Amino acid sequence: MANISTQQFLELEDIKEGIIILKNKTLRGILMVSSINFALKSSEEQNAIIYQFQDFLNSLDFSLQIIVQSKKLNITGYLDKLREIGERQDNELLRNQIIEYRKFIQELITKGSIMSKSFFVVVPFVPFGAESSKKGIFSRPSLPSLTEETFERAKVQLWQRMEFISLGLKRCGLQCSILNSAELIELFWSSHHPEEAEMGYYPEVPPEIIK
Repeated sequence: MANISTQQFLELEDIKEGIIILKNKTLRGILMVSSINFALKSSEEQNAIIYQFQDFLNSLDFSLQIIVQSKKLNITGYLDKLREIGERQDNELLRNQIIEYRKFIQELITKGSIMSKSFFVVVPFVPFGAESSKKGIFSRPSLPSLTEETFERAKVQLWQRMEFISLGLKRCGLQCSILNSAELIELFWSSHHPEEAEMGYYPEVPPEIIK
């Protein structure tokens, strides 16, 4: 049986200058978005946020995708640090307090998983000249090739879309950060290697693609 790599099943072809290039030559950009504690807001503040977000959605003339990523929060490094501090502590009272605190944290994790959530907005762009390879509602536009000139033009328009989204979400009280190439690689890697990512392990990204 021929060896089959995971990459063969991914639509991702390349990551260049903070832009995702899919196999059909269409582009994607990703923004990481902050969160707000909606429940702690007053009724007036909640209504204002809802109306502002509604206005933001109505202002869009292109589609986007909102992704919520949940993963277990691994604090092994923090626990190891506490143990080291306790071992170096000369004051017996403080050493015992650190030991008890570390036990408390371990028990807290054992009783229930501590989850962290990350929020992303995926912004698409179809370069001019892309045609659908199929007919119907499930048709997907594609290009036979993506020239450097086409990529540069499309990149500018995709960035304009992401900046527009960033400003719209800022009016809702949210902060956005456009992911660069290294951050995109780490995001895709962690999505397919959740256990390693939970332990804080990430692949080394070549410096030349960090932009």
